[in-house]
Amino acid sequence: MNIEEFREYCLSKKGVTESFPFDEKTLVFKVLSKMFALTGLERQPPAANLKCDPERAIELREEYDGIILPGYHMSKKHWNTVVFDSRLPREVLLELIDHSYELVVKKLPKKLRETLIEN
Repeated sequence: MNIEEFREYCLSKKGVTESFPFDEKTLVFKVLSKMFALTGLERQPPAANLKCDPERAIELREEYDGIILPGYHMSKKHWNTVVFDSRLPREVLLELIDHSYELVVKKLPKKLRETLIEN
């Protein structure tokens, strides 16, 4: 997966916006103003930071050693840096994006969550 495919997939989710709140090179994806993914546009190889359940994050880091790492510049407990590597199946990457999005949505106030369902 390349950065453009990653971007398109993130933006296909309900309530998602993109912005550059840190600098012109770090693209951030938020669902109703809460960050669930970010990527450095100039990073080689491409990678993204994604939120993850802490226990699952440890398992993923062990299973995909060198491809899924503790979140760069993020809480190492709750975020992973996922390298877009051919050894990581596309389905796994898509599922990790979904997981990150769902974790953030789950923590939104009920009224905000309901706006995602209504739209």
